[in-house]
Amino acid sequence: MRLHLGYVPLCDAAPVIAAHEMGFARAEGLDLDLTAEPSWATLRDRLALGYLDAAHILAPLALASALGLSGPPSDLIVPLSLSLNGNAITLSGSLWAAMAPESERLADVARAFARIARARRQAGKPLTLGTVHPFSSHTYQLRLFAEAGSLDPAAVRLVAVPPQHSVEALARGIVDGFCAGAPWNAVAVAAGLGRIAALGCEVAPDAPEKVLAVAPRLDGAIPPLVRAVARAGRWCADPANRSELAHRLARRAYLNLDPALIARTLEGTIVLDGTGLQREAPDYLRLDAAAQEPRAAHAGWVLAQMKAAGQGPLDDLLPAAEAVYRPDLYAAAGLSPA
Repeated sequence: MRLHLGYVPLCDAAPVIAAHEMGFARAEGLDLDLTAEPSWATLRDRLALGYLDAAHILAPLALASALGLSGPPSDLIVPLSLSLNGNAITLSGSLWAAMAPESERLADVARAFARIARARRQAGKPLTLGTVHPFSSHTYQLRLFAEAGSLDPAAVRLVAVPPQHSVEALARGIVDGFCAGAPWNAVAVAAGLGRIAALGCEVAPDAPEKVLAVAPRLDGAIPPLVRAVARAGRWCADPANRSELAHRLARRAYLNLDPALIARTLEGTIVLDGTGLQREAPDYLRLDAAAQEPRAAHAGWVLAQMKAAGQGPLDDLLPAAEAVYRPDLYAAAGLSPA
């Protein structure tokens, strides 16, 4: 059976890409046609309208689409989680210099950011930060980062920038910083354009990030697809496969980047600035088996963040949100957490 899957160019698209590249899909009798989508909004619409059979998608956007909060009405379901964590907040070099935080601790960095943000707002020139989509853990992590410095998130202007365009937006001064997934923070640092201020896994540990969303019409194709992508994800998480994975992701058809940069990201060696200052963060991006089960608790966390961000009347939507996540289909595929 041939299936059309969409993704956005990011390291956490690795399970979908590896399912195709490494033969996991073929072993399940599936042929995957992969399409790199230009933005999360485009991917959401193409999935909802039936142009895609399944997709690597933001967990909050999958829920928002299924709940009728974003884009065309959709009946998509989530039988597999693809990743936890993977994001970082990158600020321009000039903003970081103005902040001059007392230490690298999250609380100190957030307080220094809040001080500048308040001053800029009072001057009528609020800071502008890029987020990949309003319904994203990136939006919620930016809000939590602001709150960690006792700053009202409304003091900062958020604009939607597709992750693969975040570095360009920073270079052109369209944004003062951004929150995006790997590897785009590392790309900004390598280009001398930004300074990683905080890791998503510090701001919101083990936040649900990407999921595999599928159309229910796939029916009998869902278990083999889930098995293929889950097994590919476990292959991706094995350190023994890191070099091969980095080189596959680095290809022009996927990320079109330096494989060494991708490899560092996958291993959790985060280069923070142009001086080579590093931080070891083994949980920076999690693709392991324990991250794969679609959990109702993840839906609950996302819904709580949506509510805090004022993204709609959500008080009665928890049962519907939890129903989007399908651990029964995950189990029916013969999978269980490691």
